[in-house]
Amino acid sequence: MHKNQIARVLPGRILRMLEKEHLEYEYLQEIRFRTGRPLLFIYRGEERTVRNDHGNPYQVTEEDVREMVDYISHYSLYAYEQEMKQGFITVEGGHRIGMAGQAIMENGRVKNLKYISSIHVRLSHEVIGCADQVFPYITGNRELYHTLIVSPPGCGKTTLLRDMIRQISDGNRWVKGMATGVVDERSEIGGCYRGLQQNDLGMRTDVLDGCSKAEGMIMMIRSMGPQVLAVDEIGLAEDVHAVEYAMHCGCRMLATAHAGSMEELRRRPLFAQMVKEGRFDRYILLGNSRRVGQVEGIFDGRGTLLYREKEYA
Repeated sequence: MHKNQIARVLPGRILRMLEKEHLEYEYLQEIRFRTGRPLLFIYRGEERTVRNDHGNPYQVTEEDVREMVDYISHYSLYAYEQEMKQGFITVEGGHRIGMAGQAIMENGRVKNLKYISSIHVRLSHEVIGCADQVFPYITGNRELYHTLIVSPPGCGKTTLLRDMIRQISDGNRWVKGMATGVVDERSEIGGCYRGLQQNDLGMRTDVLDGCSKAEGMIMMIRSMGPQVLAVDEIGLAEDVHAVEYAMHCGCRMLATAHAGSMEELRRRPLFAQMVKEGRFDRYILLGNSRRVGQVEGIFDGRGTLLYREKEYA
């Protein structure tokens, strides 16, 4: 399925070169196009270079980028202006395609992009059941604890969050099914395409797509009355304030944040006070030293280690 979806937006010559790599597309994470630079991709957590017929690194051309932009936008970037303001377009399957080039400004704000020179394809992956191991530690008496997933980029925190949402919404042996609101600012959790979710987020989940996290959380609370509220990559002061507001309103909170360790999280000014006050009951730390999405540790609100994934021979 991933292959067919990605094939629709890749230039034919790029697709043919990728086919020679004999990839299993469920393990393909990213493809990066930079005009005049080698075509790179991330596969099973490792960066690799696409080779041409002569065995040399393939250099991305302006034609490659133009052709791909046409496919992504269905030959009309204007029609995707609202998405382009944020620097990306979500395509069928929930795959996010980021772009960089010259910004078109209007009244001091980005209106669109032109002269696009870089494209970042980030594949959306559903890993059903990947959250199974964390549920005994983030629930108690069939209730969910406020939980923050922490990791560096590319370690699978959105994938883990997605499966947690699905299981919480449907209910499992650890938690009863709960009404869940998702604020999906970058269309990565639900992967909405033309208003329809591409990923399974469960039977009791409502998604607010393409809305800023801070504003969206408040809207969700007021309009949908969720028992659980989920957001990806909080990082601004207004995000943190909205998270605290949601907690005060009685919502169970699921969120992710960028940090390489608990120590790094505590050093970040935005999170230092939240950690000190124990706002989150559980922290899940992810890494990728052995594989993407490995659980480096689960900690309680005081920083006590509750679980660490075993080393494998």
